Amino acid sequence: MRYILGKVILIGLLLCCPLLLSAQLTYGTTGLLHAPSAEMQRDKTVMIGGNFLNQEITPPTWYYHTYNYFLNVTIFPWLEVAYTCTLFKAEALGLKPYGYSGFTNQDRYFSVRLRALKEGQFWKYMPAVVVGTSDPYTESGDGQISSVDGNGYFCRFYIAATKHIPVGTEEIGVHLSYLFNHRNDYPLNGPAVGITYNPSFHPQLRVIAEYDSKDFALGATYLLFNHLHAQVELQKMKYFTGGLTYKIYLK
Repeated sequence: MRYILGKVILIGLLLCCPLLLSAQLTYGTTGLLHAPSAEMQRDKTVMIGGNFLNQEITPPTWYYHTYNYFLNVTIFPWLEVAYTCTLFKAEALGLKPYGYSGFTNQDRYFSVRLRALKEGQFWKYMPAVVVGTSDPYTESGDGQISSVDGNGYFCRFYIAATKHIPVGTEEIGVHLSYLFNHRNDYPLNGPAVGITYNPSFHPQLRVIAEYDSKDFALGATYLLFNHLHAQVELQKMKYFTGGLTYKIYLK
């Protein structure tokens, strides 16, 4: 029933909006849905948000649906930093015998994105290029970079390129990236691709299709009143994930 409701919500957003632009809510960073891109937020943008995460989109440690929340700051036009917390259930941590239940703990990690090249910087066909990482370090096991197991569940490193291509009066975004990590439970080692479309008649709406190196996904984002950013996604084309972000522009 939950998945049917998710599909209804997505269809409603796509069809009923003049009634969602570029924030990857699943990681609390700028990007596509689950795959990275080389787009950046406006300088001095602060984003505060949270998501419902279907278990199909999380590492295997989460064998249940969960939630996350995050704080994201674009410190300079070329540097973005995020802090994301993903909730654990007491039962999954073995705390039920001690009287705990429901969501009682959280996994915490940082993400960093660094823009190496701006789109069209040296010639008009040049794509933007970003290098980034999420959850690169964990203090478990006396401290590890790019952990193999244990904490560091969302660990990934990537390089991403983005180019926006005019098609008549419209514009299509083409995104290519390569992701990798060393995780035994959630390996990410391969290319990811995505296509985005912001209709000229309603640029607040963005439709996204992607392959994130593991699964295909379809989704949409909408920017309301220039501050409230909503995202819906169907991971594997059927499992609903979605969230809301509030954007603050300090400059």
